[in-house]
Amino acid sequence: MPENLLSIRPGSFGKAADRAYDEMKKIGIRYAEVCLRHPSEAKAEKARYEKFGIRAGSISGVLDVQSPECAMKFEPWAAAGQWLDAPVMFVSVKAGDLDRRIVYTRLYECGEVARRYGITVCLETHPDLVTNMSVGLETMKGVDHPNVRINFDTANIYYYNEGIDGVKELKKIRDYVGAIHLKETNGKPKTWYFPTFGDPKGIVNWKETFALMNERGFHGPFTMEIEGCEGDAERMGPEDYIKRVADSVAHLRKHKLVP
Repeated sequence: MPENLLSIRPGSFGKAADRAYDEMKKIGIRYAEVCLRHPSEAKAEKARYEKFGIRAGSISGVLDVQSPECAMKFEPWAAAGQWLDAPVMFVSVKAGDLDRRIVYTRLYECGEVARRYGITVCLETHPDLVTNMSVGLETMKGVDHPNVRINFDTANIYYYNEGIDGVKELKKIRDYVGAIHLKETNGKPKTWYFPTFGDPKGIVNWKETFALMNERGFHGPFTMEIEGCEGDAERMGPEDYIKRVADSVAHLRKHKLVP
């Protein structure tokens, strides 16, 4: 069976984010979710991470579904993703008061742009298009484009919903999942608690999450997004953030989920 591709958002290193690529190399994380303020930064950022033997597992992009020129504005991001050799682009999209038929059409048009550039757009687990996986499934069927998929977030599914089970939610949507954000949670809605993987209060079923996706033939990117807990900024220094990432990777390796 192919190895699972483990990636990370550099921001997970918190106060040590300026050292993220160096620390990734030491820990053994070979892929990053490349975060740019603008597509024009792609060349410079690639030069930064390639020095450490790191590749792009995905790119965090911008898709402005509120704009009639949505697809045109999206194209430079798609081009940046292609240039970085990132197969997946993570985006957060909100329909708001816009007619869903218009939203679906614009996402389809962006899917066509993504197809031309060889990337897959993955919508984050955020309200109001992917609040939960029943809503996400409705969105996927409305858009109906193979290059527009879901980014399933193992913690956001609990943050935005009450009385749900993450594994059951993933089962509803796994055929439409193009990327996964790995994040621990205590399962309480609207509670900022995203600690080290395997935290005593954590409820994410890591083994089942990986197993469900591997059974479908999906092996990544599984992207770590460790957003921490309330009060971390006051009590944690750079080395604490690095340890939290390292301990989270160790937890996944202990269960033989990543190489």
